Amino acid sequence: MRGDYRASEVDEKVRALFDYATKLTRVPWDMEPGDVQELRTRGWNDQQILDATQVISYFNYINRIAHGLHVDLEDWMPAESEALGPLVD
Repeated sequence: MRGDYRASEVDEKVRALFDYATKLTRVPWDMEPGDVQELRTRGWNDQQILDATQVISYFNYINRIAHGLHVDLEDWMPAESEALGPLVD
C-alpha cells in the first residue's frame, strides 16, 4: 500500500492502528489514555498494542538518529514518499 492510508480501503481495526501510529509519530506529546482505549475498542489486545507501540517508537527513534546525524539514504531508497513528501533535505 502506497500513499495516504486514509484514502485506502482498510478495515476500521487497521485504520485505528494507523491513526495511532500517525499520532505517536507526529505529535507524541498529545497521546492520551483514550488513544490506547480506542485500539482496545477496535479489537487490539494489550500485547498487540505494546508490540505496535514498541515498533512505531523504535522506527521513530532510528529515524531521528539518522536525521540528527545526516545519514544518507541507501542508493535503493527513494528520496521522496508520496504520502510524506521529501524524506531528506
